[in-house]
Amino acid sequence: MNNLIDFIQKIKFKPANQRHIELKPALNLDIYQQITKLINGSRYFEWVQITTDKALIITEKTVFEYYSPNINIDEFLTRIDRKKLAPSIHTTSKLLDSSIILAKKAAKIPNQVPSLSLMQWIWYLANQYHLTHMTSRLMKEASLRFSSMNRTRLAHWAEQKAHEESGHDRLALLDIQSLGYDPKLVVKSIIPVSAKVLLNYFTSIVQSFDPIGCIGYLYTLERLAISIVEEHIQMVEAILPLGTIATRCLRLHSGVGLDVEHVQETIKLVANLSQQERNQVAISCYETASLYFKSLQDYHPSDEEIEQLLAA
Repeated sequence: MNNLIDFIQKIKFKPANQRHIELKPALNLDIYQQITKLINGSRYFEWVQITTDKALIITEKTVFEYYSPNINIDEFLTRIDRKKLAPSIHTTSKLLDSSIILAKKAAKIPNQVPSLSLMQWIWYLANQYHLTHMTSRLMKEASLRFSSMNRTRLAHWAEQKAHEESGHDRLALLDIQSLGYDPKLVVKSIIPVSAKVLLNYFTSIVQSFDPIGCIGYLYTLERLAISIVEEHIQMVEAILPLGTIATRCLRLHSGVGLDVEHVQETIKLVANLSQQERNQVAISCYETASLYFKSLQDYHPSDEEIEQLLAA
């Protein structure tokens, strides 16, 4: 793990006791019987049509990734006992994580990227600042919108998230300052395309007719974050000047920070939503992850180019 992509791409979702089965042909009789047998042997199952050609069918032990043009998953599910169509904490977790995995599989991660260095870390911190700066304000807006729709529980959740996320951007600024740079000038000079794209998506779903997609957006970024463990944090600290503390923001948004608890809280919230709402959240997870992984294909400046931006 000696480059920036290696560092930020730490996805290890699939537990040992979970099977992922890819289905690429049409749902013929044999496949239908196989899925039906697994569903009938499971207390719960969930499904979501992610796009016109991708769907997920989830039982307690198995995830079917179904790829086929013009999927009509509703027609297939009319033959299943709908009494089983109910969530559990376990199947909800798999629903959200499998949506992220589906997006990751479709991504093309570049091989040639800059090595992890002090300049690249400053770029990363600027990116984190822009991603966290608007979260509290947007979640306050989402809370008001949920309240206007009489969705009290979601309004309370969004208000709580606004409070939890408040001030996280200041940690990124403090990290940049610890490296000897003016943090306000740095974040003014460095606005990564990936941050712009994700923020535009976040803003659009909060201000859409139904802002429920913001749950999937935040879940995805927090779920990605908890893949980062102490080993990865120490890898960053090894490139910093001796005695410098510039991983405050990273620690908070990692597997040793608050995001672990946040992920579990979100899973419990989503497990108590309706099927339609859970599916909307899962689709948002897929869309957010698609944008995130696509951003890894975007232009990555060299150390020299970042230095020029900071000197301008």
